[in-house]
Amino acid sequence: MYHDEWTELETNLDDITDPRSGSAAGRTPPSGARVAALYRRACDHLALARARSYPAYMIDRLERMTARAHQAIYYRPEFGLTRLGHFVTYQFPLAVRAHAGYVAAAAATFFLPAIVIGLLVYWRPELILSVVSSETASSFEDMYSSTAESIGRTRTASTDWMMFGYYIRNNVSVSFQCFAGGLFAGVGSLFFLAYNGAFAGALAGYLTARGLSPTFYSFISTHSAFELTAIVLSGAAGLRIGHALLAPRRFTRIQSLVRAAQDAVVLLYGVTAMLLVAAAVEAFWSSARWLPASAKYGVAAVCWTAVLGYFLFQGRRAD
Repeated sequence: MYHDEWTELETNLDDITDPRSGSAAGRTPPSGARVAALYRRACDHLALARARSYPAYMIDRLERMTARAHQAIYYRPEFGLTRLGHFVTYQFPLAVRAHAGYVAAAAATFFLPAIVIGLLVYWRPELILSVVSSETASSFEDMYSSTAESIGRTRTASTDWMMFGYYIRNNVSVSFQCFAGGLFAGVGSLFFLAYNGAFAGALAGYLTARGLSPTFYSFISTHSAFELTAIVLSGAAGLRIGHALLAPRRFTRIQSLVRAAQDAVVLLYGVTAMLLVAAAVEAFWSSARWLPASAKYGVAAVCWTAVLGYFLFQGRRAD
């Protein structure tokens, strides 16, 4: 019924995007008023199609059409810093709140095993051998001992810069597993979240039982605000992907996956930034032996408050 109008709008948008195509075909430049009128009608048609659950191909066409028209009508050139500022102040926190259900599920999957396994290993320290080898357990004791030259540094690293690179690689690897596991209907994301939570809990329980809690907790308190949050958000993005595959609703699985990936990529951009911050803090602040524990805990409290407040309240006016 409205096919001619949609075709006209698409043709006009093609001419706006590449004026040479319209000139080559002998078409006159599109009228701004006409494009705006067609755009408004297409928006009405999209709302109606969604409300009445029209076929997915029709909704997809209208979504692409209205998105292109919006970009053409309201486009403003933006420099990199402006776009980055918009992402930080609005897009990222809004995306996290929009996926609150997935974030809650990912957080529960990570932290519940961490707490349970942590308590079990604290009561029975020998259970750490069910998670890591005796050599690995011994190396953790050395890394967080009161005599360690730099807290948390592995035996193979000689400088904080080397540890910075190590932390980036390790954090990105864990987060990628939690996200990419979503391609296995979300089961992979749940597994890696639970596994990494159990590992972190076992390590915390073991070092606490060995009397190394003052060193260990002052080390992890600050950077964990960024690192653990990023891991949870990676898992949430993976669960979004998995849910799209399991329940595509009126879309094909490929269409559903594409839509989910478009949503998840915003989370992944933010996660990448958080992992870089976490690695820098972990390598140059958390590991510093000369800093008193009270200073680390004070900064940690500020970081945790800032991270939670950012995701809960930042950009609320744009919700």
